[in-house]
Amino acid sequence: MSNLPRLSTWLAQANAKRGLQGLGKINTIPHKNLSHHHYPCHSKPVPTLLLGVRDHLHHRHYITRAANATAVPSATGYHHQCHQYQRVKSIQHQRKRLFHASAAHQSLIDDPQNHPEKVAARARYPIVSAKDTARSKSMPREVKMLVREFIDDSLYHPHYGYFSKQAVIFSPETDFDFEKIKDNMEFLDIIADKYKEIEDDMDVRDEVARQVWHTPTELFKPWYGYAIAKYIVTEYKLNNYPHKDLIIYEMGAGNGTLMLNILDYIQQFEPSVYERTHYRIIEISKKLAQRQGERQEVRDVTRRHGCVEVINKSIFDWDTPVQDDCFFVGMEVLDNFPHDLIRYDSVTEEPLQGMVAIDEEGDYTEIYAPVSDPLIQKYLSFRKQTGYKPPVLGKRFLRRVRNRLPFAPNLTGPEFIPTKLLMLLETLKTHFPNHRMVLSDFFTLPEAIPGTDAPVVQTRYQGTMVPCSTYMVMPGMFDIFFPTNFELLRDMYQQVCRPALGMEKSVKVQTQRQFLERYGDLERTRTYSGENPMLMYYENNKMFLS
Repeated sequence: MSNLPRLSTWLAQANAKRGLQGLGKINTIPHKNLSHHHYPCHSKPVPTLLLGVRDHLHHRHYITRAANATAVPSATGYHHQCHQYQRVKSIQHQRKRLFHASAAHQSLIDDPQNHPEKVAARARYPIVSAKDTARSKSMPREVKMLVREFIDDSLYHPHYGYFSKQAVIFSPETDFDFEKIKDNMEFLDIIADKYKEIEDDMDVRDEVARQVWHTPTELFKPWYGYAIAKYIVTEYKLNNYPHKDLIIYEMGAGNGTLMLNILDYIQQFEPSVYERTHYRIIEISKKLAQRQGERQEVRDVTRRHGCVEVINKSIFDWDTPVQDDCFFVGMEVLDNFPHDLIRYDSVTEEPLQGMVAIDEEGDYTEIYAPVSDPLIQKYLSFRKQTGYKPPVLGKRFLRRVRNRLPFAPNLTGPEFIPTKLLMLLETLKTHFPNHRMVLSDFFTLPEAIPGTDAPVVQTRYQGTMVPCSTYMVMPGMFDIFFPTNFELLRDMYQQVCRPALGMEKSVKVQTQRQFLERYGDLERTRTYSGENPMLMYYENNKMFLS
């Protein structure tokens, strides 16, 4: 979950217009994209953000591999072309043999620009997961972690994770009366005022800079939640009413605002359906589930609506079969699902999995190894069945030409893959076979770090959101959130959860605007000038309906 980039820009403009302070004393240093380095592929970017955090927390290294391919001279004529082709095939054969030989492949992982002792020590580091690090209150040292585990630790560690201490949801105490608001700019001024009050209050109380989320659920309550409720009730009455109960599971309920709005709508406009409604909250980590039950807002909703149940279990640890027809709701949840990082050999196109090695001083080194993680292997296998072609493997002819040049890059650019999302799909298939999904999230994000489907990494400083250039930052201090490729998600969902149904009957992907134009009460969010902020904002969101 995160700040909407476009809305954040508008808020910043409104703040600037009113004389609010900008970046203050933050020192920013331009960061060059070092994703495509020549042999040897090594880099150590300067920290993008200096916040009193040790500089080495932002250092980033890449793997190296000896250059075993030389430039192939240009040739004309059939025989020269055959010789050229055979030489390229020979290069590919050599690289494949190197790739699959464990002893020789050591050079593909280790960085020769590091001291040999560090290289040897890194090879001995144990591989740990976020569950392993959650048992300790201190940050891990002298270990290796898959990128998804590293991001999981940064966001969800029970003691220093971002969601354990940093995140605050922007929720106005009273609903906005849009009919009395002149236009979009006046609405932005009102939001900026309320935002500044919250941030000023946090700056007084907290030594660390907490981040404030804003979501359509909170900005346009109750009307956004009413639109979700109208869709759910419509589908329920078409397929299940009156023979079955309406069962709703919500992931990441936050302040409970969406839950309250959905239940209020059903109670007010569909009382016969309300009598058969059950609303259950599930979180993506056990710690968040415990905190959810302690929220005063959630307790208030529970007292107001007796059909609410907070389940103290992570959805990823779910082991109880649920055969009932149910709706699975997740608003702005997918973006904080940890992703894995892969790159491909530039000649053989063999995938390699990214890992983060953490030394005794807390320095981070990004290393690569052949894909051995079962979840990554499974994801790549499912994705291949969809016919998806990774953008980093496009323009094959140009890559072949480049590979013949001296000091050509040994790897493609980075690609982030939503392996945690695949875990969710498999959980739904196994334990919730009769589910229907209602998801909303970002499909594109500006100011992302380099890479395909790469995340935005940001923190707050003196009331301003500051983006970073790497995901390898101090755990707990930075929000890390990803865009979702909804078209690929649709195809993956078809492969995993609905292989027997046709695509047109299984999933719908549409923009949030299209969804709201059909199910939203747009008159309630229209300003005096005729503008409608609920349609204007969050244009980089899509809906996933199954």
